[in-house]
Amino acid sequence: MFESLQDRLESVFKKIRGHARLDETNVQDALREVRLALLEADVNFKVVKAFIERVRERALGQDVMKSLTPGQMVVKIVHDEILSLLGGEAQTVDFRAKPLIIMMTGLQGSGKTTTTSKLALWLRRQHKRKPYLVPADVYRPAAIEQLHKLASQLDLPAYPSTPGMNPVDICRDAVEEAVRQGHDVIILDTAGRLHIDEPLMAELAAIKAAVNPNEILFVADAMTGQDAVTVAESFNERLDITGVVLTKMDGDARGGAALSIKEVTGKPIKFVGMGEKASDLEIFHPDRIASRILGMGDILSLIEKAQEEFDTSEAQEMERKLRQAQFTLDDFRTQMRRVKKLGSLESILKMIPGMGKLTKQLGDIQMPEKEMARLEAIISSMTKRERVEPKIINQSRKERIAKGSGVQVGDVTALLKNFEQMRMMMQRMMGGGKMPAMPAGRMPMGGMPGMAGMAQAMSGKGSPTKKKKNKDKRKKKKR
Repeated sequence: MFESLQDRLESVFKKIRGHARLDETNVQDALREVRLALLEADVNFKVVKAFIERVRERALGQDVMKSLTPGQMVVKIVHDEILSLLGGEAQTVDFRAKPLIIMMTGLQGSGKTTTTSKLALWLRRQHKRKPYLVPADVYRPAAIEQLHKLASQLDLPAYPSTPGMNPVDICRDAVEEAVRQGHDVIILDTAGRLHIDEPLMAELAAIKAAVNPNEILFVADAMTGQDAVTVAESFNERLDITGVVLTKMDGDARGGAALSIKEVTGKPIKFVGMGEKASDLEIFHPDRIASRILGMGDILSLIEKAQEEFDTSEAQEMERKLRQAQFTLDDFRTQMRRVKKLGSLESILKMIPGMGKLTKQLGDIQMPEKEMARLEAIISSMTKRERVEPKIINQSRKERIAKGSGVQVGDVTALLKNFEQMRMMMQRMMGGGKMPAMPAGRMPMGGMPGMAGMAQAMSGKGSPTKKKKNKDKRKKKKR
C-alpha cells in the first residue's frame, strides 16, 4: 500500500534534508518532484495542484526559512497537508441511531457484497451489535445466494429475499422484520452495475426514501484509481453519501483513490478492505496512513492487530508453561500460527518506524516465515503424543515424520535438538524471578518478532553467518 509513492517521496526528502538552508529555488525543485510523484500515484490532477500550492505557501514562509532544520520542517508541512487531504481524523458509522440502517452502494465488482458481510462481522466483534443482512441485489446472478452463504459462514441472520422481489419492498419489509427480531443494525446490500445508469440511480433513491438510512456508504475498488473517484462523485451528487469504503487496499501500490476521494467528494473514507478474509476490514486512520506514506511507520496498527490475535490469558498460561518446562511443540506451532496472522515479516517491519528500509537490505536472505512454514509442516507430521513428549521420537519415527513433511531426517533431528535447547534456555531465563508486568489489555509485543527469529534459529537456516561458514568450508575443500 502506497509503496511507489513512499519510495518517490523518500528520495525527494533526502535531497531536502541535505540543504543547510532552503530558498525558493530548491523548494520549487522539491515540489516539482512531489507533484510528479503524486501524479504517478494516480492522484486527481486538481487535487495535486491545490495540494502543491498549499505546501509551497507554507514552505516559503518565515517559520521554515528561520528554522535550524528547514528540511524537517518541510517534511512536517507535507505530512500535515497529506493528513488534511486524507480527512484529518478517523471516522466510522454513527452509532447514535437505533436501529442503525446502513445502505451499501457501488458498482458491480467493487466488492460490495463481501464488504457488507465484513462490516457486519466488525460491528458484532468490535461493538457487540446484532447486525441483520438484507440481500437487495435482485439483478446479478447468485448475488442473493452469495450474501446468504457469507451470512451462514459468519453465523449472521439475513432476510430471505428472492430474485423475483422488488428491491424497494425487500428493504422496507426487511427493516420491519429486523426491528421485530430485536436487531440494532440493518445493512442493505443494494444492486450495482458495470456502468451507472438512470434506472439504477432512481432505484437507489427510492430505497433511500423508503427506509431513510442513517449511513449511505459507497464501496469502491481502490485499484481503479481515478475511476473510483469519478464514480464516487456521481453517487454523492445523487444520494448524498455519508462515507466511502475502499476495497483491495492491500493490492494498491499507488493510493490515488485514497488521496483524492475526500478532497473531491467532501466525504471521508471510513473503512478499508485489506484482504480476502472476513476479518480483513479496518477503520481508515488518516494520521497513520500519512505517517506510512512518509516512511514513519504505523506502530499503532501493528499493536491493534496483535491485540486481536493474542489473548492476555493465553499469554499468561504460556508464561506458566515456559517457567515449568511444559512448553510443547503444540504450543510452539500455535504461536507460529498466531504470528503469521499478523502478516509477513516484511509487512510488520514496514509498520515499525525506521525499519522499512531493512526489507530492501535483507535482499535474498530467506524470510523467517518460510522457515516457519517448514517447521510447522514437520510438527504437523507428528502425532499428538509426539508433540507433547518429543523424547519418544526415535529414528523410525523421525523417518516417518520426515517423509510426511517432505524434509530430510536431519531436519527433524535439528528441530528436536534446538527445541529442547530453547525450552531449557527459556526456563533458565524465567526462573530467576517474575516477568515484568504488562499494562492491562496489552499484549507482550516483544515475543512476536522473537517467535520469527526463534523459528529461524531452530531451523538452522537463513542465517547469513552460517551461510558464510558453509561457503568457507566449500572453498577449503576445493583447495
